[in-house]
Amino acid sequence: MSKYFKNIEENMDVDFLAKLDKAREYANIPFIVNSAYRSPEHKESIKNPTSSHIKGLAVDISAKDSRQRFLILDALIAVGFSRIGIAGTFIHVDLDLDKSQNLIWTY
Repeated sequence: MSKYFKNIEENMDVDFLAKLDKAREYANIPFIVNSAYRSPEHKESIKNPTSSHIKGLAVDISAKDSRQRFLILDALIAVGFSRIGIAGTFIHVDLDLDKSQNLIWTY
């Protein structure tokens, strides 16, 4: 395991993970997480030092096709997530209340 991903579970916000698990149950499909907590030294954190990943409040979920992307997006919104980024192969979701809410963006 990379030095940047040590103690991921210890660095993730428990309330965020509980809400994410509710979304997974709602979607009734596995959520494959590509990226979760990132240390401040991680290359992506250096590029984006305000990333919610650094706070343990964000994950990127793999979305292999349009159907899976719909199920994940629908579930995230249904359980109350309001900060979502959509890319071709993943969906970013975070629970960072220090940032603007009620946003969906594309990469």
